[in-house]
Amino acid sequence: MPAPQGPPAVQDLTFSLWDYGVFALMLLISTGIGLFHGLAKGGQKTSEDFFTGGRRMSALPVGLSLSASFMSAIQVLGVPAEAFRYGAKFLWMCLAQLINSALTAQLFLPVFYRLGLTSTYEYLERRFSRSVRLCGTVQYVVATMLYTGIVIYAPSLILNQVTGLDIWASLLSTGVICTFYTTIGGMKAVIWTDVFQVFVMLSGFVAITIRGVLLVGGPAEVLSIAANGSRLNFADFSLDPRSRYTVWTFVMGGTLLWLSMYGVNQAQVQRYVACRSEREAKMALLVNQAGLFCIVASAVACGLIMFALYGHCDPLLAGAIAAPDQDPRGNVIGFWVVPGVFGVSLVVLPPHLVSPQYMPYLVLDIFKSSPGVPGLFLACAYSGTLSTASTSINAMAAVTVEDLVRPQLPALSPKRLTLISKGLSLTYGTSCITVAALSSLLGGGVLQGVLGGLAVGLALSLWVAIGATLYPPSAATMGVLPSSSTLCPPRNVTNATSGTALPTPPPEPLRPSILGEFYSVSYLYYGALGTLGTMGTGALLSLLPAGPAQESHRPQGVLWWDIIRATTSDIPKGDNSPGDEDKARVTQVLLEKPDGEGTAPCDPPRGGTVTESDV
Repeated sequence: MPAPQGPPAVQDLTFSLWDYGVFALMLLISTGIGLFHGLAKGGQKTSEDFFTGGRRMSALPVGLSLSASFMSAIQVLGVPAEAFRYGAKFLWMCLAQLINSALTAQLFLPVFYRLGLTSTYEYLERRFSRSVRLCGTVQYVVATMLYTGIVIYAPSLILNQVTGLDIWASLLSTGVICTFYTTIGGMKAVIWTDVFQVFVMLSGFVAITIRGVLLVGGPAEVLSIAANGSRLNFADFSLDPRSRYTVWTFVMGGTLLWLSMYGVNQAQVQRYVACRSEREAKMALLVNQAGLFCIVASAVACGLIMFALYGHCDPLLAGAIAAPDQDPRGNVIGFWVVPGVFGVSLVVLPPHLVSPQYMPYLVLDIFKSSPGVPGLFLACAYSGTLSTASTSINAMAAVTVEDLVRPQLPALSPKRLTLISKGLSLTYGTSCITVAALSSLLGGGVLQGVLGGLAVGLALSLWVAIGATLYPPSAATMGVLPSSSTLCPPRNVTNATSGTALPTPPPEPLRPSILGEFYSVSYLYYGALGTLGTMGTGALLSLLPAGPAQESHRPQGVLWWDIIRATTSDIPKGDNSPGDEDKARVTQVLLEKPDGEGTAPCDPPRGGTVTESDV
């Protein structure tokens, strides 16, 4: 392996015209896919075509779309940096994703698929009341709009800090193009552009991996350096919840975090209910799992290569790149708003510990003599942004139409409802671009139980997330692994750090010891905290006496076991899709409220049971 070289200055690294050409080609192809699906066969004739592709999608494209939807540019840029700083144990996230896929396939998918829902929040009205449904819809739209705005803004800022890429040009180009093809093509356009963008993301990671391995001296050398630097740290079974990454934070906290995204999140549910059968939907989850594993494993491999190249000359310690907290605009990147299982989870990434500038710096450094290849990475990063943003825009439009517009205007024609759906997509896309622009200006009874639990879960997530932002945990507490700048040649950089070790955070503010420990909990447990707060408070408040109106509203038959029993008892099992369609039709009959007053929405009609002949 050649002697380590000092990191080049940031101003020496920039994109070429060839790189911008590759990036523009990715945007052009994405636009073309959206136009094709928006105009082919006369476009979308109903809102169901627009939001679910007519429920005729196959497993492969839906599965790849599922894996792309939450792999935003924040993950593309951030996961390699996390692996560089914390080691390869990030691969345990794949186990959390596997557990999540199994739970989603067995517990959540059958319910939503057999109910034939477009909006997940319609279930809340069937199970509880319309007020609970509206609460869920409003919090989802607000949280998703904030999250999507940051997803659009973050890569523009990071690449601007490293390469000088114009923030407004990248922000507007990606935001406008994403809004355009999502509005024109609907769900089919979103899914098929996601498929294309998954391959772009993987291509970018593969190119970086091959070039990096060759520079280091081969895969064995990469693993040897990683092992000597304590980066192959898979056997970390610490029970300390303050440690950022352990086997248990991934298995328990990570599973709940991903379950909030795949089990009940509108964007993901909307995809697997678009499959032409329940069996296809479950196959899509398997394809999704394979896609997620490839993306996460590739990102972790890039992080290990990064350590092999820079472990003894850390660009952050040497002053070649900056931590986000050294730029006031970067503070927003460490603050994610993610829809949780029963509310909103806020994920905080302490900006003084991990810099998302590592990845673009690595790419421009190792490919400085290969024009066009850094453009592939640029396309890779923004493919993550496009897939996440288009997914969110379509999902927000869907819940608005299904939960707010359709119940108030039931007589709207399919054509007019489709136009409203497209108009909402355009509106939400514009709103997300606005949030992204504003981010650049930022500085540093059963029913009462459900509503109260939602409020407490949200408040708890807000409390711990904001507390961790104001009082960030120390590097030692979080388990940050050391790197060094001892082998860097002298450079005239005022903010360079000589010697070893860890990025030095600012002095910790004084705080009570109990709160200090609470705020130091790993971010992977935030979803669990919010969920436990929601369910615990809801369970306690549901013990209070309920009024007559609430008593009469408590339905029977909308729980998981009711729906499974109702849709399997009267229809013979089969492997083909017509069997799944028959189940969906039987479920729809079960959900239609009969004329008898006081009968629950899922109860069979009085005087008999529902059979296949009734359908």
